[in-house]
Amino acid sequence: MWQDKTILAIVPARGGSKGIPRKNLRRVGDRSLIGWAAHVIRQLPWIDQAVLSTDDPELADEGRHCGLQVPFLRPPALATDTALGIDVWRHAWLEAEKWQGKTFDLGLYLQPTTPLRQPEDITRTLETLVLGPYKAATTIAPVPGHFVPEKILTLEENGCVTPYLSGQTISNRQQAEKYYYRTGACYAAWRGTIVDERTIIEADCAGVVIESFTPNIDDPIELEFANFLLEKDSR
Repeated sequence: MWQDKTILAIVPARGGSKGIPRKNLRRVGDRSLIGWAAHVIRQLPWIDQAVLSTDDPELADEGRHCGLQVPFLRPPALATDTALGIDVWRHAWLEAEKWQGKTFDLGLYLQPTTPLRQPEDITRTLETLVLGPYKAATTIAPVPGHFVPEKILTLEENGCVTPYLSGQTISNRQQAEKYYYRTGACYAAWRGTIVDERTIIEADCAGVVIESFTPNIDDPIELEFANFLLEKDSR
């Protein structure tokens, strides 16, 4: 509970994954990606309930083994490549409330694919939401200088490159605007934002800047990099 508000954490983990087969069972160090999500939740005593949303019995077993509740399985329609995160979150929120027989004031959406997130980043995200005039909040990080829109090119059919932003090419990254991307480490929202309005970042969503790099695992090289970072930090 946070300032008399009940908190529900949802960990989404579907069974299908094309980039890394059975991705959410893959390991960083001695924990699966699901295990890392459960690990960070255990460090946040103000979370009232933590639920794994999955369509896969093996992932469900892993969630239970790691201390997460799995009171329902996600329907197949919400376990496809095209299923929207907001619909997965909303379904899990309502199913968790049905299971518990009560409503939750606030929710967290903690994707297993960001295993090295820090508990203080989650705390800061929720605190930003509660203390500010926001409907939701999410962790963001600065876009690296090489990838800002002013330096992006398109490749034409004749083989020539052209600036993505016409007339806005730059030589030095210091000349570019400041851009941010979602890290995926944490989303937080009020119940009405998810259940009633079915939105996350569309309006009144606070950005909580995380300066330290947090791997978001979609490809095998990112899984290797997360293991490298964990080993480096443990030396």
